[in-house]
Amino acid sequence: MAERCAVLAKEAGRLGLKLGDRQLELFWRYAQELQAWNERLNLTTIVEWEDVQVQHFLDSLSAALVLPAAAQSSPYAMVDVGSGGGFPGVPLKILLPHAHLSLVESVAKKAAFLRHLVQALGLDGVQVLAMRAEEAGHDPLYRERYDLALARAVAPLSVLAEYTLPLLRLGGLLVAHKGREAAAEVAAAQAACTILGGEVREVRRVTLPGLEGPRHLVVVEKVCPTPERYPRRPGIPAKRPLTT
Repeated sequence: MAERCAVLAKEAGRLGLKLGDRQLELFWRYAQELQAWNERLNLTTIVEWEDVQVQHFLDSLSAALVLPAAAQSSPYAMVDVGSGGGFPGVPLKILLPHAHLSLVESVAKKAAFLRHLVQALGLDGVQVLAMRAEEAGHDPLYRERYDLALARAVAPLSVLAEYTLPLLRLGGLLVAHKGREAAAEVAAAQAACTILGGEVREVRRVTLPGLEGPRHLVVVEKVCPTPERYPRRPGIPAKRPLTT
């Protein structure tokens, strides 16, 4: 298994992340499930194993670089919004097996894949929420219940803030995976973050092997309660992002 997952193990180590044999086995099985379901769901255009290791798994795991030490403890609660094929939430759950994870995915077929994946990998402490983020944000079961919100390739940061900040406890973090335009997105999202109770704490540049251009992790801390009216009803955050 170590030889099969050599790229993932080596590059994770370069980031300071150690993956054991059991974790590498889970990543290999994850890739097999992704490829099998992708034939009918079109979950991703990235299916070659060498590419999956870097562009899906390693990219997802890079979020661990900005997490607090508390993420290593079992009560740590994570929510992945717009999870799709399970990125970045499931790779982080494999890295942090004691954390709790909610996967928010409104597309029923993708939610079905996520449920299957969780079962196939034998992951404990994971639930799949087949709903819109705007709905979860007003549900007492999920509103202000999480320490960490994750999102990758979902929406501009100004929109993403409205999807995720209502789900975070005070002091919780949003970690958004962004590309080369991260600085512009942060500038455009300042007003939205302020309205929703967030404050940008860090923009961390991450270099991954074989990828053109840098990746960035945008870290937003929830510093004030989100006003009760947010998030707005489904579809509105994307149509009318908060600007003032």
